[in-house]
Amino acid sequence: MKRIFLNAAALAMGAVLLAAPGLAAPVAVAAEVVTEAVEAVPNPGNNAWMMTATVLVMLMILPGLALFYGGLTRSKNMLSTMTQIGATACLAMLIWVMWGYSLAFGDTTYEGTLGLFVSGGSYFLSGTDASSTAATFTDEVISKYVFISFQMTFAAITAALILGATAERMKFSAVMAFVPIWLTIVYFPIAHMVWAGGGLLFEDGALDFAGGTVVHINAGISGLVLAYLLGKRRGYPSEPMPPHSLVMTMIGTGLLWVGWFGFNAGSALEADGSAGLAMINTFVATAAGALTWMVIERAAGHKGSALGFCSGVIAGLVAVTPAAGNSGPFGAILLGIIASAVCYVFVAKVKAKFGYDDSLDAFGIHGVGGIVGAIGTAVVYQPFLGGPGDGSTPLGEQLWIQTFSVLVTIAWAGIGTLIAGFIVKTIIGLRVDEEAEVNGLDISEHGERAYN
Repeated sequence: MKRIFLNAAALAMGAVLLAAPGLAAPVAVAAEVVTEAVEAVPNPGNNAWMMTATVLVMLMILPGLALFYGGLTRSKNMLSTMTQIGATACLAMLIWVMWGYSLAFGDTTYEGTLGLFVSGGSYFLSGTDASSTAATFTDEVISKYVFISFQMTFAAITAALILGATAERMKFSAVMAFVPIWLTIVYFPIAHMVWAGGGLLFEDGALDFAGGTVVHINAGISGLVLAYLLGKRRGYPSEPMPPHSLVMTMIGTGLLWVGWFGFNAGSALEADGSAGLAMINTFVATAAGALTWMVIERAAGHKGSALGFCSGVIAGLVAVTPAAGNSGPFGAILLGIIASAVCYVFVAKVKAKFGYDDSLDAFGIHGVGGIVGAIGTAVVYQPFLGGPGDGSTPLGEQLWIQTFSVLVTIAWAGIGTLIAGFIVKTIIGLRVDEEAEVNGLDISEHGERAYN
């Protein structure tokens, strides 16, 4: 209200000065007053919400994902898994502020084909200070540093998610060498294509509210490719390799679900109705996914398990991510049910049939759930399911746009990961030796044990 009053006063002063003869200089002064009065200032409420959302996404990584993945491994690899996740996130954060933000959301838009895949300028965040702002989806702005930090956590968790497919056999040095290459040639271009103005899929009209393609399909496909490059764990699948601590996995699941509200509702970039829609969808899709997985277990002749509950929670969260603000609650429930069922089939049936060793089901849940969610967003976006769409884009057309975005992400992530993996494999090798794997990566790679 104070800003509105100042704007009105300045405009009135300008009008008076314009009407008076011989007052050209004061007119210029008045124009400056008007300009200063309407200068964009971050909305404190939106800024506070986005800072909170950023911290919630950080909670998803440490301790959320670290506990979730760590509990699923054997005890001899617990610390290794958690350390890889933490170190990967830290490395991704540093790379993001050095050149990642520039390539994904930089201030310079390249002309022609290059601009469809990357931005430029702003390396090392040059030209950005505490007064810099970033636009939201309305006329509001938030602090640019807050936006950069929020997107930084997305890059960090996406790189860390890949490690679920490579757990218990990838060298720590190989992880640290792989991450910078992968982020540069895979993550940053995909983030630009989907979320930045001028990006290939953004301009095509692809709907991805919080990262179905950018985060989950990207990480799932990359994890699958890297798992094939690494080969299976020794003894897999003939030897049993059960999770060593489902208690820790359950704790990690809870932290991931809580943090996911920052992930999804934060992607509205404002504390508004769109954020509220994303929030309720994150509740109901996840609940539907968790119960669906346990019901399927019972139908298959098993007991409803804690592991099944955790898997269903993640499947529901993954599926609703691209649809969080692009669906009504009923559509979100449908997505959670369908994604949970499809992910169950891939985890319980398809993986065994094809024999790939996706250690902690990064592909089976994140990759597959992301595909279901990204394509399904075209359906739940429609107003006949309570979605926020206005019907201007026919369902068939939106389905093709979503499918095309999925195909582009699969191809880019798959080829890029293959390149990054081969580079690291050629230079330093990807996998620990047999003795180190048998003894466990905790002691062989870090000289520590999770449990005495």
